[in-house]
Amino acid sequence: MKEQYLLIIRLIERLHRRFLDVIKAELDRLGVEDINNVQTLILSNIGEEQLTVGELTARGYYLGSNVSYNVKKLVENGYLIQERSNHDKRMTRVRLSDKGLELTAKIEDLYERNAAEIGKNLASLEQLQEINRVLTGIERYWSRLISFGR
Repeated sequence: MKEQYLLIIRLIERLHRRFLDVIKAELDRLGVEDINNVQTLILSNIGEEQLTVGELTARGYYLGSNVSYNVKKLVENGYLIQERSNHDKRMTRVRLSDKGLELTAKIEDLYERNAAEIGKNLASLEQLQEINRVLTGIERYWSRLISFGR
């Protein structure tokens, strides 16, 4: 059991890195050079919403990245619009600009193509749902360990 458990952990990390490689390859194919794969993932996670940097940090899993730095670069390159809150001037919210929406639409097309190919050649919807169920269970288990200990 321990060997399989550790294999899953290593595989999750490799899958995340490989997924970032897939996004990078798509950016290269599209000729997009002013944004990186992690920043693109941040845009995808914002989507149509308006979020604070704290909400974005809590929602996303950006291993080895500084979300504040990436948000700053996304604003500088015109992918995000950052606005101060009317109620609390210390808080800022970000939302996608037209440029950000255009890129995320192209990345959504990539996700659609990937999902269709995986569904045809690799795994059924039911199999993916089962994988998601197990991984969600592991995430909840780890969250309980962090919050409550043994």
